[in-house]
Amino acid sequence: MTDEKTTAPGADATPVAAKHRGKRQERTGVVTSAKMQKTIVVKVTRAVAHPLYHRVIRSSKKYYAHDENGEARVGDTVRIASSRPLSKLKRWRLVEVVGRSTRVA
Repeated sequence: MTDEKTTAPGADATPVAAKHRGKRQERTGVVTSAKMQKTIVVKVTRAVAHPLYHRVIRSSKKYYAHDENGEARVGDTVRIASSRPLSKLKRWRLVEVVGRSTRVA
């Protein structure tokens, strides 16, 4: 008898739950806001060389990330990973706090 978690007969006998979905995207940035419940705003800055003038251009983007335990504070450096949509704006979750802010509130 076949197990419910296996694929169709004749196909690969690997369990469906063990299929690899790929590596999640990760970003590192600084927390700019932690005023919402279980949500932080992370500013991710990247440096790109200008295609014609070859000067380094810094561009930044903000991401809304899910912080279940409320461990990140403003100024902390954090790592976030992509996830399924959690709300209208949240598509990222907090992986870890890389560095703590030295700022005292």
